Amino acid sequence: MFSKANVLATIIGFVVMFLFGYAIWGIATAEFFEAHATNSIMKNPPDMLFIALGNLIGTFAISTIYGKWAAGAYGAANGFAFGIWIGIFVGLGMGLLWYGTSELMDMTGHLVEAIIDIFFYGIVGAVIGFVYQKTSA
Repeated sequence: MFSKANVLATIIGFVVMFLFGYAIWGIATAEFFEAHATNSIMKNPPDMLFIALGNLIGTFAISTIYGKWAAGAYGAANGFAFGIWIGIFVGLGMGLLWYGTSELMDMTGHLVEAIIDIFFYGIVGAVIGFVYQKTSA
């Protein structure tokens, strides 16, 4: 669980997830999602400590599961495919559950979020897969 590959993939994946996530949701799509929010529930300013901690825990979980899922066939392409499945789970699976149970966003917002999640987690998975490939014995 705390192998060299997993720890390094977690650290590098965390940096990518944190910075790329900020670029996507904090800058590039902030106005879009604000326009599609049905309730204004965002913290202003957001608590970056808990965002970072959530990203770190999430990246560790993704990296640990990837290490077992890939069964030694590590690489960026394999990691990207794995990340896409994580994105489908989060973006479509959880997104539709949130849409059905809460008033966070309209359907357009949730569908765009799902598409972004699929590519976002695909890229994070590719980074994790690449690090595993380069650091595994």
